[in-house]
Amino acid sequence: MTTAQQAKASLQALNQELALAFAAREDVVELVRRRCRVVDELLQTAWSQHGLANFPIALVAVGGYGRGELHPHSDIDLLMLVDEKLPKEAEFVLGYFIAFLWDAGLEIGHSVRTIKDTLTLGRDDITIATNLLEARFLAGKESLFDELYDAIRTQDFWPSSDFFVAKRDEQHARHTKASAFDLEPNVKSCPGGLRDIQTVAWVAMRHFNASRLEELVGYGFLEPIELEELLECQQFLWQIRFALHIASGRDENRLLFDLQRQVAELLGYEDKTQLAVEQMMKLYYRTVRRVMELNEMLLQLFKRATLGHTKALEIVPINDNFQRRGSFIEALSANPFVKPEDIMGLFLLIARNSNIRGIYAPTLRSMRQARKALTQPLMEYPECRQVFMEILRHPRGISAFSLMHKHGILSAYLPAWRAIEGQMQFDLFHAYTVDEHTHRLLLNIERFSQPEQKDEFPLGSVLINQLPKKGLLVLAAIFHDIAKGRGGDHSKLGAVDALAFCKSHGLNDHDGRLVSWLVENHLVMSVTAQRRDISDPDVVADFAGKVRDAVHLSYLYCLTVADICATNEKTWNNWKGSLLRDLYFSTQRVLARGKEKPVDIRARVREYQAKAKKELLRRGVKEKELDALWARFKADYFLRHQPNQIAWHAEGILKHRQDEPLVLISKHTTRGGTELFVYCRDKPKLFATVMAVLDNKNINVHDATVMTSKDNYALDSFVILEQDGEPLMQLSRIQSIRKGLEKALASENPRPPKFRKLSRKMKPFNVPTQVSFLPGSRHGTSMMELIALDMPGLLARVGDIFYRCEITLLAAKITTIGERAEDFFVLQTNDGQALSEEEQRRLKEALVSALSQTIF
Repeated sequence: MTTAQQAKASLQALNQELALAFAAREDVVELVRRRCRVVDELLQTAWSQHGLANFPIALVAVGGYGRGELHPHSDIDLLMLVDEKLPKEAEFVLGYFIAFLWDAGLEIGHSVRTIKDTLTLGRDDITIATNLLEARFLAGKESLFDELYDAIRTQDFWPSSDFFVAKRDEQHARHTKASAFDLEPNVKSCPGGLRDIQTVAWVAMRHFNASRLEELVGYGFLEPIELEELLECQQFLWQIRFALHIASGRDENRLLFDLQRQVAELLGYEDKTQLAVEQMMKLYYRTVRRVMELNEMLLQLFKRATLGHTKALEIVPINDNFQRRGSFIEALSANPFVKPEDIMGLFLLIARNSNIRGIYAPTLRSMRQARKALTQPLMEYPECRQVFMEILRHPRGISAFSLMHKHGILSAYLPAWRAIEGQMQFDLFHAYTVDEHTHRLLLNIERFSQPEQKDEFPLGSVLINQLPKKGLLVLAAIFHDIAKGRGGDHSKLGAVDALAFCKSHGLNDHDGRLVSWLVENHLVMSVTAQRRDISDPDVVADFAGKVRDAVHLSYLYCLTVADICATNEKTWNNWKGSLLRDLYFSTQRVLARGKEKPVDIRARVREYQAKAKKELLRRGVKEKELDALWARFKADYFLRHQPNQIAWHAEGILKHRQDEPLVLISKHTTRGGTELFVYCRDKPKLFATVMAVLDNKNINVHDATVMTSKDNYALDSFVILEQDGEPLMQLSRIQSIRKGLEKALASENPRPPKFRKLSRKMKPFNVPTQVSFLPGSRHGTSMMELIALDMPGLLARVGDIFYRCEITLLAAKITTIGERAEDFFVLQTNDGQALSEEEQRRLKEALVSALSQTIF
């Protein structure tokens, strides 16, 4: 008699054997079925050993186990079928049987039901009904199983049309919860995952009483090449799922960051120009896109077969070859794509018809066949290039490009696009593959033109309608990341590709150079706004020199905003929007004024003081006290703050009248964030202390202006945001932060903070600490860029290192890009000088040494 411990040891040995076989590249289909056969034998043996054959019970496998598919740690779903309530003795023995299975290490999901109860529950619940369709007899009284098998195949148990609608709605609900292009996708339930393949099989099983996908070919519902594609996609997704179970040691279906490298290694990928994990994920994303297209087409065909024309779709003629059926475009002939330009013509018609949202299934099938039959890229045909340019110039061209991307026609047209399809970057910043990011960028450009988006994009919605040729912006968007994954500078490589494309498509030299310039410089505005001191006139003048004229500036602004918004859903916020708008208008003024008329610094100081004083006098502040206060401040203070900020600071300081630290937190947003102002006698580690308190309060710092008065008082301003990118709103939270800062700043020896642990998502990433120095934009300063892992307490550690290296911080721009911190600092020595080469070297060594010791 086999004991539970012996069974457990046998299963563990099986899993080790399967893992070795998987590593030896044995067919994963055979491996999942082999595990199923072994579990079948174990259950049947245990059933017999426990004497359950003596009772009127049928042991039935359901769900994935019923399909005969068991990955290393898949659940074992069982139905114990009875014809009436079991006697106590049978219940007792059945309990021992279940306990035996758990002790053997199997993850069991089980139920004990009569046939009547099973059918009732199945009729009420589509999930139970679906599991029953896959039921498979294992042991016991087979006549009970046969009775159930026959009952669930009658038309009154989920008619085919009802079953189709329920599974379609179930899939739609599942798709709304996740994206096919999630950074940590669930290979089972994400759009394009295994569930989408199973949904096709389930609907077929119900409609045709088919048990396998292969049978659909015989019914004329699936082409042999489509079956081959579905099985190929299923096999790859099975390989990933199998490897996930091995790597995690559990029933894990999510490709988590901390498992992706190991899964890629198990699948045999190696680091090359692209990382192994990026190669694996590229094939994964391409696979789910193929599954999504097949799933859409086949479910549409099933809909026609199961629902018929219960609700006839409106039919509107388009031309001699196509008509609109509802919101779909439909070909009138069985072979509508005789010439390559016919494919492109379909999408031009879509651009011209605003009511079209998709391609009707038979037409989609024809288009897929024509796409596979292509012998060279569509852009090689002059007729196709002509149609492409018509789409580009059409006001609704982006909607057509969107469908071209969805159905693989953009990659059939442009070989370089094919190279970025599914290309991911193993980081936390880029939430989408390169092609999907670019697709979303195009949709953002379209949003700029929509009246309802004016609040979110106030400047972009104006500029988009002022651009001389919107199509040039669309081309720049298509090419801005086209060279990612090749190695080298993708901006420069993409600019070369863009220029060649423009020439081959008949654009004039001016337009071609503009598109190429936008591609090469698509990151410049973002970097300048977020990682440079744009209150410095020299920084703005340098940026204006790169932009050259107002037209280039408007195109670049639109491309930059659309690009940032398409990176991930959390990247864009009011803070970034405000920075980019400020840089746009500052640059616009420089371009209008001309470089030969630089900003009069003294005039600006007098202007800002006059505006702030006017407001303060209106509020009752005494002019004599105000003049005395401002006499203590350096001119740089007035240059680096707006009049409303200067007035706010002055009023707070004059009302304070104490020697204790003053902490002000603005009720009004500053550039989309909350302004924090600290005024106190300057002291060692002041910046590090403020950063430590804010980090422990889970606050993001985006901007810091650090300066001292002539009599050595700190006048430090920070722009802070919540973790979700929103300004601080809760009064209790604001009070807690203010009290924490006041307490820490008042202490002579504040206790070293305890920083949070590195999160699970951050642990797989290795970001080497990089420190680089740029030429100072002002006399007596040094500019430093720091790239490091965005670990808890990073800025507090950096501030502590500045103190130990006797460095004074003047300003900081804080940028978080996924797991990377890319921060910019303006520094000088404690005696007010730029850092020497030796001082730069010492600071760099100290930062690299301290920040490379990541705390997990």
